[in-house]
Amino acid sequence: MGLISVLVAAAAGWVLGAGYYMALSKPWLRASGIAMGPDGRPAGNGSPLPFVLSAIAMVVVAGMMRHIFAMSGIAGAGGGLVAGLGIGAFFIAPWIVINNAYGMRSPMLSLIDSGYAIGACGLMGLVLTLI
Repeated sequence: MGLISVLVAAAAGWVLGAGYYMALSKPWLRASGIAMGPDGRPAGNGSPLPFVLSAIAMVVVAGMMRHIFAMSGIAGAGGGLVAGLGIGAFFIAPWIVINNAYGMRSPMLSLIDSGYAIGACGLMGLVLTLI
């Protein structure tokens, strides 16, 4: 049951990201500084690699969250949601800010990416405690 809950939580976080970044695509593209082609779309080859890597990363994060929850006795939807939000807000978001600050990236990029990290971790924590 643990593997299933990790995979479902990872899928939920990944799908949330798809919707989140589709909704914020224009501001994210501006903040990220990605070069745009003449058609107004990001320049490049459209490699699937970022999507594959993000899916793998979601499994890793959900797996570690499940382990932390089990070791800490976190149970119930409320506990999972709050713990997930805390992991996103106090572990992942600060790291995003640090990386973007040293890379001289826009603070808006940190805000957008941190918002996703917080929301996805909250959702994954909720799913992990419901399954």
